[in-house]
Amino acid sequence: MSRSTPDSGAPNANVLSGILLMMAGMSILPAMDATAKYLADYVSPVQVAFVRFALQSLFALGLGLCFGRSVGSIVREMNRLQLIRGSCLAIASLFFFSAVKYMPLADAIAIFFVQPMILTVFSAVFLKEQVGIRRWSAVAIGMVGALIIIRPGTNALGLYSLLPLCAATSFATYLMFTRKLSGSTSLLGTQFTVGLSGIVLLGPLVLIASLLDFAPAAWTTPPMDVMPLFLLVAAISLVSHGLVVMAFERAPASALAPLNYTEIISATLIGYLVFGDIPESSVWIGVALIAGGGIYIAYRERKVAKAQRATQ
Repeated sequence: MSRSTPDSGAPNANVLSGILLMMAGMSILPAMDATAKYLADYVSPVQVAFVRFALQSLFALGLGLCFGRSVGSIVREMNRLQLIRGSCLAIASLFFFSAVKYMPLADAIAIFFVQPMILTVFSAVFLKEQVGIRRWSAVAIGMVGALIIIRPGTNALGLYSLLPLCAATSFATYLMFTRKLSGSTSLLGTQFTVGLSGIVLLGPLVLIASLLDFAPAAWTTPPMDVMPLFLLVAAISLVSHGLVVMAFERAPASALAPLNYTEIISATLIGYLVFGDIPESSVWIGVALIAGGGIYIAYRERKVAKAQRATQ
């Protein structure tokens, strides 16, 4: 799961390095999802998501101390909107980890990539951004692609296909808050707040499920040889996010946005090598429509941003 930021106006000399960093970050991200899918054979997706965010907050504090930040200075960056934003990401992770438990990895990620279309709708409705007929057309094309993958009315993916759609909706909400809060906190402050939001939101779910002995969400102690994989999930999340942040420091968002779809390629490869999943031809048709719609939205956003700068 990646983040969008405004065009940075970076010099052309840095664009290539930004592209390479973005490709690296997006290519390794499915490894986190694949690890979560593997862990779901031992513990619930709720537990996987909870531990991921708990470790993320600890990693953020640890890095802060290494770079001379005090715990208090990081904690003081929190505010209500930051916590709401973090909760949206926690919900998105919960839905997506649940999706990959029951679905092929590439299929889940392909459906999840309707997120740029959902974000466009949310930006128009809630942020009052102007969206023209061409971007609305791109949204419609992307949604058609999602329907081709889901194939409603068949038993291909069933109700499980709604899980990545819910994840995409939650993540689009997270990105909408990110646009609104851009630059208001440091990277470490954001990482800590997101981790804490996940703890506050998912911790009670795990606790209540455990008390009620509700197996789909109750705490389960995994085998010792599986426990390091929780660290791997958090580490991949931290590294991939860091690569994406460095990419946006070197290249404009409009140049990087199409590279989000690198994730589908690596997810397909990992899904085949690890789980033996081979996407059907209809999935590739849907992916092409979703990717085409997303890339066109990024292109139109770049054109709009240039026009706005020209009038200033």
